[in-house]
Amino acid sequence: MATTELVKYVLEHATRTNNLKLLLAFSTFFLYKYRSHAIGNRRRADLKAPKGAVPFLGHLPLITSIPGTEVYAFFEKNHNELGPVWSLSLPVIGRMVFGNSPELVEHVLKNNFWAYEKGPIVRNCFGDLFGKGIFTSDGFDWKWQRKMASHIFNVRAFREYTNDIFVIEAQKMLAYLGKAADEGTPIDFHALMLHFTLDSFGSVSFGESFGCMDDIERKVDFAVAFDDLATITSDRLMDPMWKIRERLTSVGKKVAGDRNLVRDHAFRIIEKRRAEGYHKPKKDLLQLFMEARDDEGDALTDDYLVDIILNFIIAGRDTTAQALSWMFYLINRDGTDKEVMKTLIQEVDDVLGGKLPTYESHKQQKYADACFHEALRIFPVVPRNSKLCVQDDILPDGTKIYAGEWFTWSSYVMGRSEAIWGPDAREYKPSRWLQGEKFSQGKFNSFHAGPRVCLGMNFAILEGLTVVGAILQKFELSLVDSGKLPQYGVSVTMPMMDGLPMMVTRRKAGVAI
Repeated sequence: MATTELVKYVLEHATRTNNLKLLLAFSTFFLYKYRSHAIGNRRRADLKAPKGAVPFLGHLPLITSIPGTEVYAFFEKNHNELGPVWSLSLPVIGRMVFGNSPELVEHVLKNNFWAYEKGPIVRNCFGDLFGKGIFTSDGFDWKWQRKMASHIFNVRAFREYTNDIFVIEAQKMLAYLGKAADEGTPIDFHALMLHFTLDSFGSVSFGESFGCMDDIERKVDFAVAFDDLATITSDRLMDPMWKIRERLTSVGKKVAGDRNLVRDHAFRIIEKRRAEGYHKPKKDLLQLFMEARDDEGDALTDDYLVDIILNFIIAGRDTTAQALSWMFYLINRDGTDKEVMKTLIQEVDDVLGGKLPTYESHKQQKYADACFHEALRIFPVVPRNSKLCVQDDILPDGTKIYAGEWFTWSSYVMGRSEAIWGPDAREYKPSRWLQGEKFSQGKFNSFHAGPRVCLGMNFAILEGLTVVGAILQKFELSLVDSGKLPQYGVSVTMPMMDGLPMMVTRRKAGVAI
């Protein structure tokens, strides 16, 4: 008997004498029906799942019991025990089908792209930070924003950025490192990189440096609020009760305050541009969108422009800063071959020869590029991702995924998988990128894959190599505690919770900028 028919039967036969019996039967039926998965989810006996599911709530109690700093370890444990395909069942959110294999990821992100979307849950969870921006949009909105933004990411622009903004900000960074070296004081390399990339990307895209590099020790209110919002909105993805939780705790008030702060700052950038006009020959990202028109010929609203600004800030600031931080950690940690740093320094000296980094020099920094990519493999800056299935699909391995279910993958888990990368998967080994093999987007998906592959990929690499070249010509950096693994934070990206303490010394040999 179908559930709807059972409900109808109960209502028709409910009397004072049999109410209790019918209620008991009704409860027993639903307890049995949802004995191993969350209410509202399809029962999937064909999929492996971790133990700990309870009636009606599915895996929600299990997920909420895992500290945020151990969530990726939990994903990796299930991958090792259950295989690349397994699932979680959550109320309201729905069933999440994990598929951590190159073939499955490439199928979803590339080959059958239009069958999967970000979906309304993602837009709802991240709405306070990203609004209707490119990060959470689908369909026409996403396609239009991507097309507009693509105009700024080209070779000519890269040359201008390298020879202008990147180098200007890098000089401020070098001055700060020189002071720390002379005084013998440790620095927070992670915080330094976040300051550098926020100022650089702000100048490139919005003509607005946030002034972080002018006073590196100062905490920037915008950056603090932005980071807090990113963490809170990311937490919502695994918590179907987040609206109630935030309303009953101080989190809701904090979200409102942080949201107002970051959006007000973005509004001021727009107002300043309107008041001062734009006088450079090449339009930046903000100007492109301010001059754009929608389908009806109207200018974009200020709210929409703010959404666009905030979306591109997380793409241009957090990702590169975190990639560089994890790279410098990996090179200097205990267990990494010392030849990695020696080879990297030698390449920097050979390629730059005491000169400022240029667009042309970056193309010759092949080992530095390999170091950057290898860091992204082990510590991807977007460690997990999900797409909502909008039409029934069959994955390449035969796994069925139904409309309304989520396809989920973890670049963090895949980067550590011996089945994908071999027995040395956990080893930081830049040479694997120099052996002639071209890794597919499914295998190395730290920059995403398919039509939504990262627009700023080459921008991020260019900025990263500028930093590497500028620093290593003049300084040597070492970890304060080379045996300590930095604790990551659970956010949209993968920040270091307590920063990356490092000591700086001036190079005794080699040329200076």
